[in-house]
Amino acid sequence: MRDKAFLDTNVLIYLYSEDDESKRNIACSTLDNNDCVTSIQAMNESSNVWFRKFTWDTTKIRNHLDNIELVCDEVLPVHRGTIDEALSIKDRYGFSYFDCLMLSSALEGNCNIIFTEDMNDGQLINDTLRIVNPFKKSQTE
Repeated sequence: MRDKAFLDTNVLIYLYSEDDESKRNIACSTLDNNDCVTSIQAMNESSNVWFRKFTWDTTKIRNHLDNIELVCDEVLPVHRGTIDEALSIKDRYGFSYFDCLMLSSALEGNCNIIFTEDMNDGQLINDTLRIVNPFKKSQTE
């Protein structure tokens, strides 16, 4: 059975990396081997990076956002309950607020994995959600 996995912003960005083929391949493999979801927040953060760092135009960004919606099983919204749970996660685990919002979305989406390079690889959140850094091996090579 495939895992239901949440893709954090950095995974979405690496899916379209023109500079890091290794991380792009890992991001694509992660997507291919899991039932993936993401959130509006991750799409917003990705768009911001594509504007600022990649200097992409709006048409290119729209195309990539459309593609994310096609390849992910679901794009989760952020509700007031998502925010409340993020605040509880922040109190319990001490991550940054926006990381807690990602974790909260992943929990709401009934994911058992969140793929990210920004948090503590291997840590278990609320006894159900495991943080996995899919790029960890490539960082040590």
